[in-house]
Amino acid sequence: MNRAQRIALSLVVVNLVLVLLFQPFDYVSLQRGNVPTFSGFRWVFSPAPNMLPNHDFLTLEIIVVLINASIAWLLLRDGVQLRRGLGHYQRGVLWLVAVNLVLMLLFPPFERYSAVSRAVLPSFEGFYFIFADNSQRQLVTTILYLEITLVLANGAMLWLFFKERKRERLTPEQMQALAAKLRQAQRR
Repeated sequence: MNRAQRIALSLVVVNLVLVLLFQPFDYVSLQRGNVPTFSGFRWVFSPAPNMLPNHDFLTLEIIVVLINASIAWLLLRDGVQLRRGLGHYQRGVLWLVAVNLVLMLLFPPFERYSAVSRAVLPSFEGFYFIFADNSQRQLVTTILYLEITLVLANGAMLWLFFKERKRERLTPEQMQALAAKLRQAQRR
């Protein structure tokens, strides 16, 4: 583990501690038919009345921190290994996936609490900044899960697409054997 990876690992630990200490909470109101609406982030040891932790969003936060930690681990490898292991485009894909994941958590999909239904894929009002006043909105975690899954799947496909293909060097004997097989296949 090099110095940059140790720094990245310490930042990951700090991020995870902060995510777990200041968890996302929903407010459950009797006036709104017990529909939980996103209330923001609160100190975990001082729960307020009618507040429930939003476990779905907390899980997504932890997953994104760990995925970004894995990306940082790959990007911060030693220079010699980096040149051999990752291509220029693969590094770009890693950065793009990391930035997209962070932006998805900063601007998640919301819907008004009055439009909440029990549909499998709920409608949503739009993407709003997570630290804004969202007291009248509810997070649509189903859509957020789909977004993150699609970004990870597309990132993985791009990673494989931009992977450098190693060309095998054939010995003269192997080339002659391959040519003989091709001649036999053409005769049939």
